[in-house]
Amino acid sequence: MDKIKVSIIGATGYVGAELVRGFVSHPAFVITDLVSRSFAGKAFSDVYPVFRGICDVILCDKTPEEVAKDSDLVITALPHGVSSQQVPVLLDAGVRVIDHSGDFRYKDLATYEKSYKLEHPHPELLEEAVYGLPEFYRDKLKSARLVANPGCYPTCSLIALAPFLKADLIDKDSIIIDAISGVSGAGRKSDLAYAFCETDEAFKPYGAVGHRHTTEISEQCSFLSGGKPGDIKVTFTPHLAPFKRGMLATIYVKPSDKFENVSTSAICDIYNEYYKDETFVRALPQGVLPDVKAVAGSNFIEVAGVYDDETSLIKLFSAQDNLGKGAALQAIQSANVMFGLDESLGLNTIVRGV
Repeated sequence: MDKIKVSIIGATGYVGAELVRGFVSHPAFVITDLVSRSFAGKAFSDVYPVFRGICDVILCDKTPEEVAKDSDLVITALPHGVSSQQVPVLLDAGVRVIDHSGDFRYKDLATYEKSYKLEHPHPELLEEAVYGLPEFYRDKLKSARLVANPGCYPTCSLIALAPFLKADLIDKDSIIIDAISGVSGAGRKSDLAYAFCETDEAFKPYGAVGHRHTTEISEQCSFLSGGKPGDIKVTFTPHLAPFKRGMLATIYVKPSDKFENVSTSAICDIYNEYYKDETFVRALPQGVLPDVKAVAGSNFIEVAGVYDDETSLIKLFSAQDNLGKGAALQAIQSANVMFGLDESLGLNTIVRGV
C-alpha cells in the first residue's frame, strides 16, 4: 500500500519539529517536503541534530503550489495572517490542509478579526474549516479539506469542560480558567522575555486581559453547550512556567441546578463515562490529579475534578503536552481520521519516558 505523502510548511519551528518527530516513525505517512525559508538548503538534522540519521531531508523554500504537487496532505505551521494567504492556494491546488494558526479556528468572522487584529482575506473558508479536536468533531474530520488545529490552551480547557457543558451541569457564566504553559508555547524565537535567565525560576501571568485564546475557548464552549458564538464568555488567564513543554489548566465553575448530587465521586464518574472510548484522554482515578510530567512528549491529556463543598465550586484539572496534544501530535491524530486510519496509529506509543 502506497504511503500518504505529507509536507510541512514552517518545518523548523517547535511545532514543525514535533510534526517531524511524529511522522518519521508513522507507518502510513512519508515526509516529502519540509519547507523553511530561514534554513533552506540545510538538512533538517542540521537544525535539529537529534534527528541525524533519522530525518536528513533537505529543507526547501518551495511555493505552496510546488509543495502541493508532491503532497496528499500539507500541514502549515505558520504565523497568523500568513496562513490565511497560503492555505487557500494549497486548497486550490487540490491538497488537503491542516493549519496551526488561528486564521481558520473561528466561525464568527468579527470575533477573529477583533481577537487577531487582522482582516481575513478568505472569510468564506471559516465555515468550511473543521475544528481539529477529534474527540468532538471526528465525523466532520473524515471528509474535511481544511482542518484548523486548535490552540494548546483551548484544547486543554475544552477537553476538561466538555462533559459538563454537554450535559448542562455547570453554570455557563461562571467559567474561570487559570492555565500554565511551558516556554516552548511561545515558539522558537529570540525575544528577551524567553531567554534562559528571564524564564529560569520565574513564574508569571501574561495576557491577563484580552488574550486571543479567550475568544477561541468561548466560541467552542458555546458550541459544546448547543449554542451559538457569543453565548458563553469565559474568564481566562495564561501563565508562563520555567519548563520546556507541558500545560496544566485549573478551571473553576459553579454546578448548575441540574447537577443535583454534585460530588467529587460524581465528577470522576462523568469523566470516566464521557471519555471511556477515547484513546488519548485519560480520566484519572479519584484522588489522583494531573501532572504535566505524566504526559510530556505524548498525545495524551489527563483530566480530573473535585468538588469543594466549602465554597460550592467544582474544580476541574487537565494536563497535556503543549506541543503534543496541544499542537503537532493532535494534528497527526486528525490526519489519521482524515485518511481513514486508526486514530491512534503511530501515536499511542509516543511517550517521553523518564
